[in-house]
Amino acid sequence: MPELPEVETVRGGLAPVLQGQRLSRVEARRPDLRFPFPDNFVQVLTGATIVSLERRAKYLVAKLDREDTLVMHLGMSGRFEIARPEGQERPGQFHYAPDPDPKHAHVVFETEAGARVTYYDPRRFGYMALINTALLELHPWFAELGPEPLSADFDAARLKEAFAGRKQGPKTLLLDQRIVAGLGNIYVCEALHRSRISPFKPAGGISRPRLEKLVDAIRQVLSEAIAAGGSTLRDYAQADGALGYFQHRFRVYDREGEPCMNEGCDGVIKREVQAGRSTFFCPVCQR
Repeated sequence: MPELPEVETVRGGLAPVLQGQRLSRVEARRPDLRFPFPDNFVQVLTGATIVSLERRAKYLVAKLDREDTLVMHLGMSGRFEIARPEGQERPGQFHYAPDPDPKHAHVVFETEAGARVTYYDPRRFGYMALINTALLELHPWFAELGPEPLSADFDAARLKEAFAGRKQGPKTLLLDQRIVAGLGNIYVCEALHRSRISPFKPAGGISRPRLEKLVDAIRQVLSEAIAAGGSTLRDYAQADGALGYFQHRFRVYDREGEPCMNEGCDGVIKREVQAGRSTFFCPVCQR
């Protein structure tokens, strides 16, 4: 499932063609994705202007010049693609995903400026909804979300409070969207490795200085991943079809049996299943 860097990269790709633009045509080619579309989905969006395109956790949030906000989630295999003008070649310096199968094109947005954005989703685990803007923060999808990890609201003090008395490992707790929003398995593994904290250590016993290092590592990993266009492991691609590159910089994720890359460590990366998810870590330097 795309995590914060992938969703932020998609947002950054879509914003230039959607933000501030009026939707001249909207087509929903099926009645549902993971959930049914609202009954008035096409009617509300047609003619609406997207005032801003933001991200909250793993959601894309398109605020309209009407009373509703369009909320979109990519699910497991969702992908937006901006149509290229006929005959236009893609820049040669990037690697691109294969063109998506037209049979998986489920929603089409067209703007008065001539842009065409299509949402593809082979597994249909993604979803879209219209939520009253005034009530957005009270909606069940948003009401209990924790702070954004790249914001000033996320710091060691907040983690210390969230981890107090907890026996679960920090890996499990950092995946809890109520503690911090947008983190997923890949980037939590990477951040714990950089900060040399064991994913299995009882979180309540991690000292404040070590939590400060963890917060810094989370921010560093996310920022680097966004700059690299996210990570492409399976279905993910940017809005122009380009693949993410951060998977080539993984220091621990999916590197079972390979040498630890932390300076001065001669350990070997291991994989264990933790709370139903693969956890990659170095048993030597992560304590």
